[in-house]
Amino acid sequence: MVEAINPKLQKLYEFFPQMERELKKVGVTVRHLWEHYNAANPDGFQSSQFRHHYKIWGNKVNPVMHMNHKAGDKMYVDYAGKTLSIVDKDTGEIKDVQFFVAILGASQYTYAEASMSQQKEDFVTSVENAMRFFEGTPAAIVPDNLKSAVIKSSRFEPTINETLADLAEHYETTILPARAYKPRDKSLVEGAVKILYRRIYVNLKDEKFFDLDELNQQIWDLLDAHNNRKLTGRPYSRYELFLEDEKEKLRALPQERFEIKYQSFATVMQNGHVQLSQDKNYYSVPYQYVKKKAKLLYTKSTVEIYHKYNRIATHTRNYKPYVYTTTPEHLASTHQFVAQWSASRFIEWGNSIDALVGAYIIKIIESRNHPEQAYKSCLGILSYEKKVSKERLINACKRALDYKIYNFKTIQNILENNLDSIDFEDEQEQGQELPKHGNIRGKHYFN
Repeated sequence: MVEAINPKLQKLYEFFPQMERELKKVGVTVRHLWEHYNAANPDGFQSSQFRHHYKIWGNKVNPVMHMNHKAGDKMYVDYAGKTLSIVDKDTGEIKDVQFFVAILGASQYTYAEASMSQQKEDFVTSVENAMRFFEGTPAAIVPDNLKSAVIKSSRFEPTINETLADLAEHYETTILPARAYKPRDKSLVEGAVKILYRRIYVNLKDEKFFDLDELNQQIWDLLDAHNNRKLTGRPYSRYELFLEDEKEKLRALPQERFEIKYQSFATVMQNGHVQLSQDKNYYSVPYQYVKKKAKLLYTKSTVEIYHKYNRIATHTRNYKPYVYTTTPEHLASTHQFVAQWSASRFIEWGNSIDALVGAYIIKIIESRNHPEQAYKSCLGILSYEKKVSKERLINACKRALDYKIYNFKTIQNILENNLDSIDFEDEQEQGQELPKHGNIRGKHYFN
């Protein structure tokens, strides 16, 4: 508490901490509080002197805290200039990690964590973790002008990083970048960083940590002590101030956490699918968009496909390469049979003809780098049941298994040259050979 010059001023200073708390509430003004003070102290200070002494008191006690922040209004975020570090258990390499800080304007309730970088993925995750820690969403998030937050600074209309803008939309808040050359916009979070240097950084900088979880647990233990410590010149802590008013002013959190969206572009193929190049697999869209340009927005769990700003398909993301993810209703009738292709379906079909045919289908699928590459060959072979007869197809597959050559062309050559009717041992004695075909691949795994 600042030393009182006289009893009258001493009494005024004793009123100011409560006044400061009241000013954080929506609709409360200095004029209203002076009237309340004046009613209780008729011989006290007049309005202009009252304001003058409040300003002096605030600047002496805590000039940063004295800014009038409304409860639930803003969350300020920034990184500390100095880094902490973790040690790689396997190599002993020391890796610098970033020190992220978020602070609520009204209560000064603070969150901090270590992260691997200031890149947008880590930055957005840290901002989200802060809101989860505060158990609510502020009306606005105020970042410094780092690239992960602001692509282009502007006095009138800064360009916000798209990923951060998506996070704000998910949490129904807004992004208000700190104004360049306006120190008061950043003073609160910079003040918090300085205090956390003394209370957290100094206690951890000489310790060894082997992963982020271990380091962050220590940060949060020290952070808890910081938030529960009484504010300078005041009878309450940040946490008490947060519980008293600010917590209830924050908007409720959405149930689902935010997922970062990535984008890619593709042309819809003739078969009604687009490729997600990141995973080398395919997703269906309604057949009327064949040959149209499409934009894919994807997260860890979903893939959304757009044509000219209209969403035309949504799928659960499949990370397996060369796989087709298909909604049957998307396809024209001529494509729907293709959509039902699978390794197990072709094997089952082959076995329904004969075990030898099923065995040969398995060998063809195993011989490809990916099962989907064998599907057309399988279809061609199985179609011979109707073209030449079941018996001839079985004999052709038996002969091809003896040759240990697995492709459609082998079966075609056997049937065209009537080798299916010749006993394999007789053929060997007669010196007959299967017509050569250059496109023969080695065996590969089947899954």
